[in-house]
Amino acid sequence: MAKLHNVPPEELERQRQYALRVRELLAAKYPTRAPRAFVHTYGCQGNVADGERIEGQLEEMGYEFCDSPENADFALYNTCAVREHAEDRVFGNVGKLKNYKQKNPDMVLALCGCMMQQAHVRDRIYKSYPYVNLVFGTHVLHRLPELLYETLTGPRRVVCAPDSPGEIAEHLPVRRTGGVKAWLPIMYGCDNFCSYCVVPYVRSRERSREPEDVLCEARGLIASGCREITLLGQNVNSYGKGNVSGLNFAGLLRELNALPGDFKLRFMTSHPKDCTHELLETIAACDKVSKHLHLPVQSGNDRVLAAMNRRYTRAQYLDLVADAKATVPGLSLTSDIIVGFPGETYAEFCDTLSLVEAVGYTSLFTFIYSPRVGTAAAKLPDPVSHKEKTEWFAQLTALQEKIAAGARAQMRGRTYTVLVEGRAKAGGALLAGRTDGNIMLEFPGDPALIGTYQNVRVTDAGHWTLLGERTTDAPER
Repeated sequence: MAKLHNVPPEELERQRQYALRVRELLAAKYPTRAPRAFVHTYGCQGNVADGERIEGQLEEMGYEFCDSPENADFALYNTCAVREHAEDRVFGNVGKLKNYKQKNPDMVLALCGCMMQQAHVRDRIYKSYPYVNLVFGTHVLHRLPELLYETLTGPRRVVCAPDSPGEIAEHLPVRRTGGVKAWLPIMYGCDNFCSYCVVPYVRSRERSREPEDVLCEARGLIASGCREITLLGQNVNSYGKGNVSGLNFAGLLRELNALPGDFKLRFMTSHPKDCTHELLETIAACDKVSKHLHLPVQSGNDRVLAAMNRRYTRAQYLDLVADAKATVPGLSLTSDIIVGFPGETYAEFCDTLSLVEAVGYTSLFTFIYSPRVGTAAAKLPDPVSHKEKTEWFAQLTALQEKIAAGARAQMRGRTYTVLVEGRAKAGGALLAGRTDGNIMLEFPGDPALIGTYQNVRVTDAGHWTLLGERTTDAPER
């Protein structure tokens, strides 16, 4: 049976031929050095994974990479449309590119990603930023070689962002720079249509990779020395829709967990309405699956949840949390919350505060509501001022910091196994790694330990991280 969502092999071969043509063009244009590419990705981990595939294709076409658009022959922004702030940053940075283009007229400027899948954004780019050469949407990433060839050989700007049910392009080259950690997309798109979210409109409907393709990529990552793999999907719980195999997400986790090697599995994001007891039992039973669950609640009030089209109630969510904690001992829970959804009252917001207190999250990703063109929520009355929403937001973050500080304090003296990811952000002689529950733990150590698993005893709890020291003690169970 054919794989329903996959780009045909002959189309992928056609793109490889375009990649060779681009490589020949660039070799003639830059005979004494390799052309330089700058790629900057905004937004979620799914976008980061897309960026790795973009860079893989550029590398195949002969580009080397640089850290600044000022020094680039090709500069690309891979954009995010989830919040207004991200869009504003993109437009600001694209405006700055004009000076680089004036200094280097042969420079190719490109924009891609979720923003470019929106017609009103493409119109603005076309009218206000005439120096941008190439614009392409989320469904044609695999066609970058062809689109770049047209850009380099044609007199006109290239814009390609067709509406599409979405396809999956397997076996694209990937340039990973994450060291011992890697992102592994298992599905794309979303069928949930939450009223505030633009993702189904820019990423199309859900489609899942076949299990053998996911497992093949995972084996390659493990063989290359990867020690932590994070599975990605807008709603990983829906994995399996449209697959030939019919394997669900819990089944995929079990298959991945059975692969030989010393590695850990994480995943995100998990929609509460599809989080099954089978999945919770799988997390508990699989030794390589992290005991951490990111379970976005968005609000603690039933009316607001209904207006968001989340399709669960506060009580159902709390029942799920209780089941998760009972099934997976020591489970770490994190969540997303939107503050100031259109029409939300302060009393309704207080329901969110009480839910946060009841659950006891390890950490939260909190956002003030941002209207998105084309979504149902953008048409709702929104009488609460931004100033008032900001005050609510401060209340929520203060509460979460208090909860997290108390939880971190209780971890003093306990030992955890962490994958040493690299040096701590603060610098100095500290290394950093995450506990199984996804909490950052910093400790003194030799950089030679990066990429290994170490047992670390917590000695102190900072505002955002834990501090510790290596030990021979057995880790917490």
